[in-house]
Amino acid sequence: VQLQASGGGLVQAGGSLRLSCVASGRTFSNYFMGWYRQAPGKAREFVASISLSGGSTYYADSVKDRFTISRDNTKNTVYLQMNSLTPEDTAVYYCAARRWNAENYNYWGPGTLVTVSS
Repeated sequence: VQLQASGGGLVQAGGSLRLSCVASGRTFSNYFMGWYRQAPGKAREFVASISLSGGSTYYADSVKDRFTISRDNTKNTVYLQMNSLTPEDTAVYYCAARRWNAENYNYWGPGTLVTVSS
């Protein structure tokens, strides 16, 4: 499956952004989807994930209650709504996919940069 994320940009602290990730090449609803991020000088970290139907979601503690992951299987798209952004959220955000029977995310998009200014 090929992934293409978009929606990153520059935003002031306290602002919002919505990231989108479009998948192609396979049956989208067969894939768990996730968002990860990598800040400058830091390791990639988990942000959020969503189940095949969208009925279950999971979040890192650092983004819980501020970010919302969702998916539209009719559009092969997963979203990440980010509210109350802080400079600590500055990172390259990657969407990832893993097939329903796989243990790890093994499909990654090229990432989209989010910069939050103070």
